[in-house]
Amino acid sequence: MSPPRPRLARSEALHQQVARNIRNEIEAGVLRDGDTLPSTRELADQWGVSVFTISEAMKVLAQEGLVVSKSRSKRVVHAPDQAQTNRVRLERPHVILIGGYAGSGKTELGRILARETGWPMLDKDTLTRPVVEAALELLGKSPHDRESETYVKQIRPREYEALIAAANENVECGTSTIVTAPFIREFNDGAWVNRTQAYLTSINAITTLVWVYCDAETMRTYVRHRGAARDAAKVADWDGYLETVDLNFRPTAPYVLIDNSASSSPLQDQARDLLKAVFSGQAET
Repeated sequence: MSPPRPRLARSEALHQQVARNIRNEIEAGVLRDGDTLPSTRELADQWGVSVFTISEAMKVLAQEGLVVSKSRSKRVVHAPDQAQTNRVRLERPHVILIGGYAGSGKTELGRILARETGWPMLDKDTLTRPVVEAALELLGKSPHDRESETYVKQIRPREYEALIAAANENVECGTSTIVTAPFIREFNDGAWVNRTQAYLTSINAITTLVWVYCDAETMRTYVRHRGAARDAAKVADWDGYLETVDLNFRPTAPYVLIDNSASSSPLQDQARDLLKAVFSGQAET
């Protein structure tokens, strides 16, 4: 399933970008029902925008019922359905491989899918980052290095090997699994995709590739907000970073496209549409 590519020239209002990312964090369970949000000033500092932008974003979320104002200075997350847990068991295990550039929203999508299904989510950074950072330091590199030949050739392949091995182990136990990682090199390598899918098929699993697209402005908003050390170089020279990525990139194999730009439909709605396709067999690749 390979939908048409979205238009790439977008200029979205900042408050919509901020509202979208906070909405995604609520749906993904990063922000929980009853959590008190930071003050307008603190949110403005976190997101690198004006207090006016935050106020407008809060209006959007309040209209959607996701944020409730308790006073002029106190806003609380309103997501009572978060406590509900679904457990979906399929006759054949399903593996959803979710790729995308930094800040595209792939981890948030994975968390939303995991909350909807009860399936385990395997995120590359969560599983491998401590070991990768230690290995880089032992090799005399920065623990935040993700660009050097040492990382790309010696460490990165082992990261993905461990990630896919963990997914395979879940499938061998009959458990569907959600896997999140950039997958840029992998999704561009037909041999890797064929090899991965062939093994999963041999253990009676179905595979779906998902690519999360996000326009540059929305990605920048999210990358700046999360403040990860590995993103410092990107934030410092965002234009230079954009020259190293291809927003037109799409997997070489059949895939499902999720558009997480501020102008697209909410990520949670797209996640539920994806699951409908998975359950009906329309997302098999």
